[in-house]
Amino acid sequence: MRPLVLAAILASALASPAFAQSVPPEPPTLQHRQGLSMEMPKVEEDAALQAAITSTTRPEADRVRDSQRHPFETLTFWGLQPGLTVVEIEPGRAGWWRNILEPYAAATGGRYVPVSKPTESMGVEDGTADMVVVARAFHNWSRDGRTDPHMAAFFKALKPGGVLAVEQHRSVEGLNVADVASTGYVPESYVIHAARRAGFELEARSELNANAKDDRDHPFGVWTLPPVRTSERAGRTLTAEERAAFDAIGESDRMTLRFRKPETAN
Repeated sequence: MRPLVLAAILASALASPAFAQSVPPEPPTLQHRQGLSMEMPKVEEDAALQAAITSTTRPEADRVRDSQRHPFETLTFWGLQPGLTVVEIEPGRAGWWRNILEPYAAATGGRYVPVSKPTESMGVEDGTADMVVVARAFHNWSRDGRTDPHMAAFFKALKPGGVLAVEQHRSVEGLNVADVASTGYVPESYVIHAARRAGFELEARSELNANAKDDRDHPFGVWTLPPVRTSERAGRTLTAEERAAFDAIGESDRMTLRFRKPETAN
């Protein structure tokens, strides 16, 4: 085939609606699990944080999960320090992060603020939060258009230089978020693009909470895995062997991201 004819065919394909829908509006600028885009935390001693994590006042079920959720390393990576005002978005009834962050804030002269409906109220004055923590929520927000309004609310609540801390179940890169969000996973690029649209800068990403065993091919989505361990739904019941295999995977593969509101932002 002549080069000019091939070029014309390629140009026509690129202009077709089917092709246009398969290409993300903003290509990822960081490559998944490669090179300098990954950052492991430099753990510094924080006795108050260690005490909050190891405290027997935390539910035993929470402490059992520490080996897979790495709370000390994750919070250190996010930049948690004594005396900060930390807003947690949708902490839920179980309050896994809350059970660490709230006593830590009380012990260090900080402030912990749980927020369930951020577009109605962030629980703090604009520009006064040091950190906003979002764990495992983007798959819900992406399904009904809440991601961008939520990101805007986080940006407004944070001080210039404040941190948006994200932990989220991670899908394979390049998939359409609309196709995977119902399984509990979203692409890492989806979160990064949403944060950048709101004005945040991606400062660092870590593989602290990665899990190479998680192939994301589960009959009940991420909820098939621990800790939820869904084993039956809509007439489908896992066999004992299947249940054991999913338990052996452990918790999901997760992105761990740190965004910052620019110092020059209002």
